[in-house]
Amino acid sequence: MSIFYPIDEKQVTKAIVEEFTEEFTSCIDTDVIIIGGGPSGLMAAKELAAAGVDVVIIEANNYLGGGFWIGGYLMNKLTVRAPAQQVFDEIGVPYKEFEEGLYVANGPHACSKLIAAACDAGVKIINMTKFDDVVVRNGKVAGAVINWTPVGALPRAITCVDPVAIESKIVIDGTGHDAVVVESLVNRGIVESKGFDGMWVSKSENVLVENTGEVYPGLIACGMAVATVHGLPRMGPTFGGMLLSGKKAAEVAIDKLKEMK
Repeated sequence: MSIFYPIDEKQVTKAIVEEFTEEFTSCIDTDVIIIGGGPSGLMAAKELAAAGVDVVIIEANNYLGGGFWIGGYLMNKLTVRAPAQQVFDEIGVPYKEFEEGLYVANGPHACSKLIAAACDAGVKIINMTKFDDVVVRNGKVAGAVINWTPVGALPRAITCVDPVAIESKIVIDGTGHDAVVVESLVNRGIVESKGFDGMWVSKSENVLVENTGEVYPGLIACGMAVATVHGLPRMGPTFGGMLLSGKKAAEVAIDKLKEMK
């Protein structure tokens, strides 16, 4: 006696292809594209989707979360400083107060909860897809050029695989220290990027959140991309600044979208 319903390979393949194609098609023209599904990008996406904004995350890896899965030095406990523990309260992450103002959580649990919260809010996700370039129209970022991540691993002689473009009203760079979206404009001589400074936990998170915002019309930086753009200190293995930077990026994006109406 069979335990499972009788389904063949062709039906499984058809389900995957049709459902992926339908979702990908819905991502071609969106309100906001977020490049990078780390903690700041996930946080921004969750906040935007909860506000009714059509948002998609483009992630180069097969997994989301970036360094949020693990704290520092391959030890999977992550820290946040007050008031960022309020985000843990919002998404249901258990944590303990290690000392006054400093909170510790399990990395895999916190990351899983944040990913689930983004998905539950309605965020669309395209993973194993790398950012290639920006779409710029009339002095404004208006989308992203993307390609399959494995294409970049092919020998140069056989990488003639053209990318495709998706359009949006706003693009958010959540790619961490590399700030690859901003870098694409730096390479054109359109904007400048100072590169992040040395680690300074007590200062870095405050200035990171303060400087989160639009760096070029249509392009918002969040998370460690902000540090790279503005020459701010890196924060090391504490994540409150990245979470609150993602929240602020969403607020800035919502304000910009209102201005466009």
